[in-house]
Amino acid sequence: MNELELSEADTRALLIDKQLSSAGWETNGDVIVRREYPITKGRIFEEGKRSEHLSADYVLFYKNVKLAVVEAKKSSRSYTDGVAQAKKYAELLNVRYTYATNGHNIYQIDIETGKEGEVDSYPTPEELWGMTFKKNNELFNTLSSVPMNTAGQFQARYYQENAVNAAIKALSEGKKRILLTLATGTGKTCIAFQIVWKLFQARWNTVKIGDRLPRVLFLADRNILADQAFNAFGGFPKDALVRMTPNQVRKNGRVPYAQSIFFTIFQTFMSGEKPYFGQYPKDFFDFIIIDECHRGGANDEGNWRGILEYFDSAVQLGLTATPKRKDNVDTYKYFGNPVYTYSLKQAINDGYLTPFRVRNIRTNFGTYKYKAGDTVDGEIDTDKTYEEPDFNRKVELKEKELLRVKDFMGEIDQHDKTLVFCATQRHAGVIRDLINQVKTVTNDIHYCERVTADDGKEGELALRRFQDTDKTIPTILTTSEKLSTGVDAVQVKNIVLLRPINSMIEFKQIIGRGTRLCSGKEYFTIYDYVNASKNFEDPEWDGPVKYIGKPRPKSKQRPKGPTNPKPVTIITLGGGRTVTIIGKSTTFYDPKLGKTIGADEFIQRLVGKLPGFFKSEEELRQIWSDPMTRKKLLQRLAEEGYDRKALEGIQKLLNAEDKDIFDILQYIAYNTNMKSRVERANECMEYVADSYNARQASFIEFILEQYKKNGVNELNDERVGKLITLRYGSPRDAQKVLGEMKQIRTIFCNFQHYLYQDRASL
Repeated sequence: MNELELSEADTRALLIDKQLSSAGWETNGDVIVRREYPITKGRIFEEGKRSEHLSADYVLFYKNVKLAVVEAKKSSRSYTDGVAQAKKYAELLNVRYTYATNGHNIYQIDIETGKEGEVDSYPTPEELWGMTFKKNNELFNTLSSVPMNTAGQFQARYYQENAVNAAIKALSEGKKRILLTLATGTGKTCIAFQIVWKLFQARWNTVKIGDRLPRVLFLADRNILADQAFNAFGGFPKDALVRMTPNQVRKNGRVPYAQSIFFTIFQTFMSGEKPYFGQYPKDFFDFIIIDECHRGGANDEGNWRGILEYFDSAVQLGLTATPKRKDNVDTYKYFGNPVYTYSLKQAINDGYLTPFRVRNIRTNFGTYKYKAGDTVDGEIDTDKTYEEPDFNRKVELKEKELLRVKDFMGEIDQHDKTLVFCATQRHAGVIRDLINQVKTVTNDIHYCERVTADDGKEGELALRRFQDTDKTIPTILTTSEKLSTGVDAVQVKNIVLLRPINSMIEFKQIIGRGTRLCSGKEYFTIYDYVNASKNFEDPEWDGPVKYIGKPRPKSKQRPKGPTNPKPVTIITLGGGRTVTIIGKSTTFYDPKLGKTIGADEFIQRLVGKLPGFFKSEEELRQIWSDPMTRKKLLQRLAEEGYDRKALEGIQKLLNAEDKDIFDILQYIAYNTNMKSRVERANECMEYVADSYNARQASFIEFILEQYKKNGVNELNDERVGKLITLRYGSPRDAQKVLGEMKQIRTIFCNFQHYLYQDRASL
């Protein structure tokens, strides 16, 4: 075979593999060559489909550390054609060197210095190690040489490996305070496990490596987080782990000492006449993990800070899901800048978290002031104007709560698991009762449950059932603050916000309840009744939101009431006043920009993108008239963020739900008049009646009736089998009427050209 005719696969097998082997890159001992190394899964869009995933042709490992990427192109192409990909993959994988090649020439790029150019051969593993690490670090060599735990066929994602390696490198360089910042749902506990696994296997400790096993403390602020971490560390010997609770410590009269890895919450350590943590020598622990460290552990005035300062000799690893902002500045002051960051935007685009949409809803009672005729059950200041932060803390407007519940229950699929965040525990009970009163899908009394601190074990049981993917009841949970963090419920499709959220940290924690991946979950929706989505204005993490029209008002801070709040005053409106919805808008997540944008901008961006998909009305018509080319166009649009659901959303915005998506695209691109599906179908039948025999025309008429009701999806190629079964009972019966399946498919495809034909040109 002529080398110029080699495919990319043959180029790799016959040329590149030999060159790598000659340089010592064959999987053996410390050397590992990973081919088709998976990087991203591809962003999720309609019907569970994904955009193109990313994988590197070769990733070169030495001593369990990724050192280089090799991007291959077939031998007939230029050896630099893969440079852009090689750089992208190297940046994602945090490797310093990357190569582009066609099997004849090799192009080397140093990401750190920017130096690049052709080289004669690949460096050997030892040479590449020396090129990457200028200074020898025995501790790093020892820790990195420990392979990750792969029990149960576990394979760390690329960013998890990056985080583990970054933390190990920082520890090896003598850093005592280490911070990892990764979006909620990306596996911070898994990363912590792998770091401790390496320390454990290397017998690292702060005194002398190899002298004894390290003693590790995992600190959380909630029992559910400590429990989840304890369970996640199941790969360690059982006698190495201990879950500490206040009751156990009180019962035993002392803290446990014998184990290696200790899991507890800050509150346990702070218990006792003298805090229990003081029973340990100050140098007892070698490594401390502070989960959700932004929640106060590093605050100068925080109660938890004493624990961290007491065990000052230990290396302390902070885990957080929130970037540096004004309300967590103490965390970053204490730990320093994160050694690795993985944002919400990146995780969604990589396909490791679920995309989201925001639904903003306003009522005419954003504020309340007493008027004669209103019925008041409790105390009220008749001169005061009560604002959103006051609702359900000082005053409750019964009509408003009922309207909001009816509104979101009418918009969601009531079978989908949903979390509702309320102002107080009492408010969560009110909303629970209203949901159970207006639900239409079941008579089960446990359909909606409240989970708050006051609900104790019953609430915990309801939460466990909610998290169980095999259970459908409870379907909705109401809460105030308890579920804002630490709840792994992958099936959550809706988050309803009924209380102001002025902390960006808390907002990101709440949104994280919906981001976890789940089969059949293309996106989740945030129903925002309190303008909390202003917290998306975070360019470095998830991009700014652009609101169209009148600027949105700033939410006022939640009032800091007394420790024992006064009873909420319940108000029933009089004088003919009623609560109504006065505004609804949807913002969309743009995967390229990494931000949510308003509907107008969403459409305008589509206008700018369309010339890249088709050059004229006629080309659009030709593409759309063929089921296969139409499918490819829709897939390309979906990869740009305009999937089927998004296009249907544009239909609603244009008040064109009776129109074909073709007409929507044509209108947006060329400002042409839109036809309804009924008009298109009726015009098409005029042609069909003259061009097909009676049996064929009858079949086409049936298809068009489905198209009128359900839209263009009925014209997809994969619908043929279902349509003929629906019309004739079975494919065999259809063939008796219409002929062989090949002929039926030809009829199905060909008539569509007339459905989309330009009548003006006839």
